[in-house]
Amino acid sequence: MSAPDEAEQGRPHLGDGDGPRPPRDPAEAVPAEAPEGTGSAPVEEPGPVGALDGAEAGLAPDADRRLSPLTVVTASINHVRSFIVPIVVALVAGSFNPWVLGGSAATLVALVVTGFVTYKTVRYRVSPERLEIRSGLVSRSRRTIPLERIRGVDITSTLLHRVFGLAVVKIEAAAGGGGGKEEGKLDAVTAADAERLRVELLRRRALLTAGAAADPVEGGPEAGEAPEADAGADPRDVVYFRMPNRWYLYAVLSLGYLLTPFAALAALFGFLSQLVDDDAIADYAVEGVDAVQDLVRSGVAVLLILVVGAAVLLLVAMPLFAVGSYLVSHWKFTLRRHGDALVTERGLLTRHSVTLEHRRIRGHELSDNPMQRMRSLVRLSAIVTGLGESATRAALLPMGPRAVVDDVLARALRPFEGVLTPHPPAARSRRLFRAVVPPAVVAVAAALSGFYWVAGAFAVLALLGVPLGLSRYRALGHGYDGHLVSVRSGSLSRTQASVRRDAVIGWRWEQSLFQRRAGLATVKVTVGAGSGGYDAVDADFAESVAFAHGVTPGMVRQFLEAGPGKPEKHEPPREG
Repeated sequence: MSAPDEAEQGRPHLGDGDGPRPPRDPAEAVPAEAPEGTGSAPVEEPGPVGALDGAEAGLAPDADRRLSPLTVVTASINHVRSFIVPIVVALVAGSFNPWVLGGSAATLVALVVTGFVTYKTVRYRVSPERLEIRSGLVSRSRRTIPLERIRGVDITSTLLHRVFGLAVVKIEAAAGGGGGKEEGKLDAVTAADAERLRVELLRRRALLTAGAAADPVEGGPEAGEAPEADAGADPRDVVYFRMPNRWYLYAVLSLGYLLTPFAALAALFGFLSQLVDDDAIADYAVEGVDAVQDLVRSGVAVLLILVVGAAVLLLVAMPLFAVGSYLVSHWKFTLRRHGDALVTERGLLTRHSVTLEHRRIRGHELSDNPMQRMRSLVRLSAIVTGLGESATRAALLPMGPRAVVDDVLARALRPFEGVLTPHPPAARSRRLFRAVVPPAVVAVAAALSGFYWVAGAFAVLALLGVPLGLSRYRALGHGYDGHLVSVRSGSLSRTQASVRRDAVIGWRWEQSLFQRRAGLATVKVTVGAGSGGYDAVDADFAESVAFAHGVTPGMVRQFLEAGPGKPEKHEPPREG
């Protein structure tokens, strides 16, 4: 079946109509035809709260608020779950001695009391300018988060929380410790209060920053991207994507999910090792070796049958575990627009809801691997300030047909509409050299040393390096369409990052000795979001300078005036 056919059969529920991207030319102002089977109107759902203030939400804006009373139950269960293994081990090792039983019972009571103390001592308050969280009985803490520094408000709900209708609210701020660490955490409030709190915090943050002078990067999205909703308007949800069931089968094309059985076996072994002492493990290992020796003595055929059977079982288990784990993590994946933000929801056991404000989105990234490229599949993630390299939280779409992903991207953000400039033939030589020569050298050295099996294995790797090197070269490219700067690289894991022009804060050229001899350079597009920068590997040096000048003339002008020298590293000052 061809990729377009797959895209048609697996097309998810998509919104259309008043999409977020207004036409850039009057000639384009023609209503787009709705995808097959979706209707012509966008899928709109009422937002959880309208123009929210504390009174309308039923919550006084400056009054202390508590967690849900059901926190006593969920916190106690979580505490007990953390200590259940040590308690069971103590009971078994102590042969259910009365003293051990009494100590275990006292521990359980203490854990339940801890849950009650958590509920009674945690308070939070939303004032016009800050969020305050107070906690602790003996050692008290008070955390203050200025609302204008809030980067995101995420909501998660485990299976236990959903049973009681609760959710956990995580607030991240610019003054945090970095790396995506939350500044504040409320575990737990009712699901309705969690949604109201998220809308309230983001709305008040927007009101605080609305009067500030708009920075070209920190301001709203540039023309062609999703418009921000008015802070006082009634937010409505426009659903861009709901994950169809057949997409879960794509997990078999992801190496990470295929290796799930090995991770499960490692976790099981780690759990059993806590229950069994080292001497017992050594005894089991000796018994296992003896059993294998007995099988060898009984006949190679029996051993071969067992090995083949185990391999077949593993080959069956790998795709089953892959689909199962993928289903658990991406269950009912949904992408929608709520006000001036994109909201993703996913998860079966633990439901994650992540809000990405348009003002923080600097671009997007498409990624795939060779197996996914064979089926025209790709993943979509956002390049967002404040998330660092947290690819999971920035995910906008899971692995799916390229046609569907492009369609959703055109509605939710702005796609890259230019053409990537291929890199010169010298870059192909470098890709081939790196892929072929190292294993070939090892193969020759192993053959000279008499290790012919090793030599043969590395000789095969050297041969496989030829198509790998060519694939890496074909993936190289960079381009600019007047709004987005895009760079692409990689083969086993190919990524194409497209960032807004006004998000580029600098350029960096790096040249090794061999790159200088070939007239090449690695150009990093520096961005204050995502991983911090994106590389155009082995680009033509002169062409890359002209390319950077065409994107941000003011940044590169000083570099052009410096003369023909080719420094190993150069990072021009930020324009302006």
